[in-house]
Amino acid sequence: MNHFEVFNETDENIDLEEEKKIIDFALKHENLTNVEFNVIFVDSETIKNINKEYRNIDRVTDVISFALEDGEENINFEFGRLLGDIYICVDKMKQQAEEYGHSLLREQGFLTVHGLLHLLGYDHMTKEDEEVMFKKQELILDDYGLKR
Repeated sequence: MNHFEVFNETDENIDLEEEKKIIDFALKHENLTNVEFNVIFVDSETIKNINKEYRNIDRVTDVISFALEDGEENINFEFGRLLGDIYICVDKMKQQAEEYGHSLLREQGFLTVHGLLHLLGYDHMTKEDEEVMFKKQELILDDYGLKR
């Protein structure tokens, strides 16, 4: 059984029930069982501070994932795999939804799935890795009904 928590640390109204549905769908889509992680919605200042402290980049970003599994090995506990945390910046989420001309829920889903794939070891540092990761996240979002 998967276990995840979703936290909204902002004053913004986030549809947390829909967030949980997106996460459940993505986990089933990827045939994941017995994983544990958190999704935390934060404001621009918070994510900028996290980005500066942990990545040495002094700017606001849209999503940061802290994967506990680093490399090829999974971290298995009695309950399953402990994946880590996903931080999503609500301000950037709103800005990007408008900028890309799609719904706020579509952007929320995109950032959630993107962050989850990072927790699972996917990356986009090379063109080949980017193609694999972005194809997978688009497939999940399309199958859920959050098409561009």
